[in-house]
Amino acid sequence: MSDVLIRKRSGNVLVARLNRPEARNALTPELMGAMGEALLEAETDPDIRAVVLTGTGDRVFCPGMDLRAFASGTRMGSDDDPGRAAYQRLLDGGSTVPVVGAANGSALGGGMELLLACDVVVASEAATFGFPEVKRGLFPAGGGAALGTRIPLAHALELVLTGDAVDAARAREIGLVNTVVEPGHVLTAALELAGRIAANAPMGLAAAKELVRTTLTDPVRATARQRELQRSVFASEDAKEGAMAFMEKRAPVWRGC
Repeated sequence: MSDVLIRKRSGNVLVARLNRPEARNALTPELMGAMGEALLEAETDPDIRAVVLTGTGDRVFCPGMDLRAFASGTRMGSDDDPGRAAYQRLLDGGSTVPVVGAANGSALGGGMELLLACDVVVASEAATFGFPEVKRGLFPAGGGAALGTRIPLAHALELVLTGDAVDAARAREIGLVNTVVEPGHVLTAALELAGRIAANAPMGLAAAKELVRTTLTDPVRATARQRELQRSVFASEDAKEGAMAFMEKRAPVWRGC
């Protein structure tokens, strides 16, 4: 297993930590593939019900692609690789397991796009966030162009057209992140949030996540999927268990079926 991404279990939560401190956790094909492999692990292990994505260090979560590797002509990966394909699916919002971003430091460019792939984000109050691509002759090509589906359009356009970064307080104000905490408390707060998510029924979580995201991008498809998911989820053993646990005033025991 590559050491560019450190995986660790915490109960029903898988913590995946970007671990390239010598390059400020910048993205390479190896790191992207490793994140995709971690996602595949989470999706195929019934004991993993949420993922926390964070970075090594206390100043930078991820600055985006490794520009030195990019300038040297290094290919940024291929969708033929399962890990790389899973990473792209993560960016597209297609992971079936809830993902909590723990922004231990600043996230720019591809690093910000990686945070946007997360369902909820806990951020360090010392972090900054932005899309500087236009300052480098590029544009946000890994999901940043869809920023307007996440935050109000005026704020999205200001960020991507100026290339300027915002601080954590402003990021929370405009909806880029959910919670801002002191730098040393980011992972703890993210794990607490992930634990609250992981305590819920797996099938219900996957359905709710898919429908909320799909409603933003394809409302017609979302309506059809809601009918499909309602038939399967509402008839599941977990749905029966949820009702029974409520009546018996106890914690439910989910089976994921």
